[in-house]
Amino acid sequence: MSTAMNFGSKSFKPRPPDKGSFPLDHFGECKAFKDIFMKCLRENSFDNSKCRLQSKEYLECRMDNQLMAREPLEKLGFKDLMDPPPSQADRDAKP
Repeated sequence: MSTAMNFGSKSFKPRPPDKGSFPLDHFGECKAFKDIFMKCLRENSFDNSKCRLQSKEYLECRMDNQLMAREPLEKLGFKDLMDPPPSQADRDAKP
C-alpha cells in the first residue's frame, strides 16, 4: 500500500533573473549615493516613493561605473523625473 512519489516527472529548471546579475560595488564607487538613499529611506519610514530622486542618482552612478547594464531611466520607472526635451520655442529663442 505504498504510493510512489515521482518527483522526476517535472524538473525545476532555474533561469537567470530578467535583468541579469550585476557586480557588487567592491571599490565603493557608489557608496555615497547608496548612503544618501538609505538615509532617505530611514528618515521616511522606508517609503521609497519619497526617495525616488536618490534612487535614480544611485542607479545612474551604478550605470556610469559599469556596475549594472545601461538602461534608459524611463524603463526603470523614472520617466517623470527626466528633464523634458527642449521645446521648439526654446530652440528658436537661442541666438
